[in-house]
Amino acid sequence: MATFPSIDPTYGSSKSSAPKVRMAEFGSGYSQRTIFGLNQNPKTWSLSWNVSETDADTIEEFLDARGGAQSFEWTPIGSSTEYKWICKEWSKTIPYLNRATISATFEQVFEA
Repeated sequence: MATFPSIDPTYGSSKSSAPKVRMAEFGSGYSQRTIFGLNQNPKTWSLSWNVSETDADTIEEFLDARGGAQSFEWTPIGSSTEYKWICKEWSKTIPYLNRATISATFEQVFEA
């Protein structure tokens, strides 16, 4: 399994959670909720890197090689554990000479 290049993202990255919950509503106004599935709380990271064009090319080539479908390992900010991720969407901007900004969304996946 490929590991994301060790280029730290810029501060200001954000993590979101979307637990899988099933809910049944009853006529009396009451509701019942339960978590659904084994891996029911996948994380999503919105990341950006303000780096040299060389580092931006490294990141972009890594993501291109996986085509949005093949998973890779990455250690989230503030964690010491690697998890599996996919990246289906990213963009690159070049604000000025020899600098670039990569923005990407990493989605946690669960597989053997």
